[in-house]
Amino acid sequence: MSETASKESGKTGVGLSRDLSLFDITMIGVGAMIGAGIFVLTGEAAGVAGPALILSFALNGIVTIFTAMVYAELGSAIPEAGGGYLWIKEGLPGSNAFLAGWMSWFAHAVAGALYALGFGAFVYELLRMLEVPLLQYGIDLTLGKKIFGVFIATTFAYINFRGASETGKAGNIVTVLKVIVIGIFCFFGLKFMFFPDWWFTFGEGGGMATSQLQPFIPDETGWLGILSAMGLTFIAFEGYEIIVQAGEEVKEPRKNIPKAVFWSLAIVVPIYMLVAFVLVGASQSELLIDALHAIGADVPAQLTAEVANWKILRHVGELGLARAAAQFVPYGAVLILVGGVLSTMSALNATTFSSTRVSFAMGRDKNLPDMFAEIHPDKRTPYLALFFTALLIIFMVAFVPITTVAAAADIMFLLLFLQVNIAVITIRKKYGDKLAYGYLMPFYPVVPIIGIVTKLALALFMFDHYPIAWLYVIAWLAVGFGLYRFYAMDREREKEATPILAEEKSMEVKPNSVLIPVADPETARQHIDLGARIARHSDSQLVLLHVITVPSQLPPRAATDFVEKARPILDKAREYAERYDVPISTQMRVGHKPADAIIHTAQDKNTEYLIMGWKGTVHKEETVIGSNIDHVLKESNTHAIVMQRNDGKELKRILVPVANPQTASLGLAVASLLVEDNSQAKIDVLHVTPEAMSQDEKEEFKEKVFEFVQEKEGGQEALIADKSRFTFNFVANKSHEKAIIERSGDYDRIVIGTSQDEFFRRKVFGQTPTRLADQARCPVVFVRPKQPGYKFEMQDFFQFFRELEEMGSPNGKNGNNKKGE
Repeated sequence: MSETASKESGKTGVGLSRDLSLFDITMIGVGAMIGAGIFVLTGEAAGVAGPALILSFALNGIVTIFTAMVYAELGSAIPEAGGGYLWIKEGLPGSNAFLAGWMSWFAHAVAGALYALGFGAFVYELLRMLEVPLLQYGIDLTLGKKIFGVFIATTFAYINFRGASETGKAGNIVTVLKVIVIGIFCFFGLKFMFFPDWWFTFGEGGGMATSQLQPFIPDETGWLGILSAMGLTFIAFEGYEIIVQAGEEVKEPRKNIPKAVFWSLAIVVPIYMLVAFVLVGASQSELLIDALHAIGADVPAQLTAEVANWKILRHVGELGLARAAAQFVPYGAVLILVGGVLSTMSALNATTFSSTRVSFAMGRDKNLPDMFAEIHPDKRTPYLALFFTALLIIFMVAFVPITTVAAAADIMFLLLFLQVNIAVITIRKKYGDKLAYGYLMPFYPVVPIIGIVTKLALALFMFDHYPIAWLYVIAWLAVGFGLYRFYAMDREREKEATPILAEEKSMEVKPNSVLIPVADPETARQHIDLGARIARHSDSQLVLLHVITVPSQLPPRAATDFVEKARPILDKAREYAERYDVPISTQMRVGHKPADAIIHTAQDKNTEYLIMGWKGTVHKEETVIGSNIDHVLKESNTHAIVMQRNDGKELKRILVPVANPQTASLGLAVASLLVEDNSQAKIDVLHVTPEAMSQDEKEEFKEKVFEFVQEKEGGQEALIADKSRFTFNFVANKSHEKAIIERSGDYDRIVIGTSQDEFFRRKVFGQTPTRLADQARCPVVFVRPKQPGYKFEMQDFFQFFRELEEMGSPNGKNGNNKKGE
């Protein structure tokens, strides 16, 4: 799959290389998680939650495991570069996938910038301890962090360029070393707490056991402090997401990806809890205050040796772990600073890797420019996606206030994980046992539902504590939505569009079009008559489309041999349309489904009016009008007109039932145009009510009908040449359908409009109009007005989930999916 994709998008004919073993990919996950969470954020988090930081880490681990199971399942079934972005693309409608990829790319890049700045801070402090005169050269801590941060970001960009194998080797070495450093910290901390006289003594005091962990949940912080610390440190638990980002480069992915996800969490969560236990349990307030004085920090007067150590740790900040280690570990400050350097290096390596793969996948899917999908012919890495990702990281390191933006990255990860939890449910419903899974989560769908609730709760909780971060999130999403609407959406359509085999464009360019699919030029004449009149009155061009359908097992281009055979169909239709003085274009497309070709043409030609033919009711549970028509009208937001086959009678009387004046405009316009050339024809507007209306009510109804005709966008007032041709009939009948059917034998056509009462449903024309058409004693014309853009998109969103629900789960409780390698 990756090979094919790379040929199409990267144009180099090569795919990503599967070089990463189970150990490699596990270390990438561990390396991403044991980063800022331990060495940079632990001191701050301890100041927020106190000793209950241990519980915050444990709860974050529990919250994480639910989504980790989702990632393990989907990562084993769809092991491709892009991870969550690709799953959301498969499982959720509209712009969700683009925004998920957009958030993921940014969030990982921000995390990378945070790690790069952490690296810079640790290196600066190490050099200061070694008495390197940085201040003498005008380099203070703030500038030093940026200089060293840019250096390490550039270095790891180059390492990632060398390939996944080089990336994995570098990450493995760094990750193993920092786990050793953390192990030394925990060993000496536990010894200091419980066995101060065993072996040898380093530092003063000791033997405190767990006295400093009381009270476990301080009154000053309570559960709010625990939740705040969870939000602050959640970024430290997203490393398993990076594992699945590399799915296309993992050996035996269906087996190794789930194992790596669970192994990485099994390693990291206990380490986090143990570090928090030692940090709060072993560090001494007096020595922490001395450390603050030593680095020249402003120490508040209320900070004394009697104050709980966790309150002081908040002021020590990112150097909290190092200052605590200096109290009970030989050369502890240097050791932790070295560990911090290693930790931020491996985390930066992992996030650079992940962020690059997301942007690469988005480029391959046409969501970003094609250059993002380019693969280097020698290194077999997405080098241009890496280049732009590195620029994004370096820019943020150098210029952006990273603390608030890092909180924004936290929120983005939560929103991303929330979408993935929804996507796993929809993917199971859509694909059932068509996917081969290496792992299936237990207790489906309880697991993803818990994941949705917990991620949403944490994200909303952070709104109170990090409102500025939420503003960053909203701003970034707004930019992404704009980019999708005005760039990526059109490129997606181009990628998915059915091929055009032949096209003849009008010499006169018009901004809008009237689209008529033509299968038989003889039966299409009534459509052309109506379409040409609409085009003339609305200043549009007439587009005649013929679709060549090929079997699903053949590629669309296999239909090129049929072009010459099909050309006379369009030629005859065009010849007939030329009797009207309107611009005419013709197009021939090929596809496996005619509906898709019609939808793509409607999008390409900016179609305002779509006219289609209908042979009669299809009595199938899943269809209303017919499968092709249903699909076209659900996906195309146009003024839609569906005409039953002509019975050959001259049109003398037309019936237009109107239930609501707001929806009458298009029906009246179509009826007017059908008899435009017959001045003797009559149009009856029928309004049925349960009880008889007064004369005043009747007059008011007429006024409202024409009032809404004038207000309607799309030029429908211009389509009605003579309003005096309409005769209004008011009938008292409890059955709207019965009243219409009883009168249908007196008319040559009935024009039936749609009801917009059900805001979130899109059942094309609904069951009532189709029953009328089935029982009426004359041909029927259906009309459906174009929806406002926002309403159509909302209907599309809800329709997506409704159709999934109607599909049901063919695989029982857990999908009964195929499990395999």
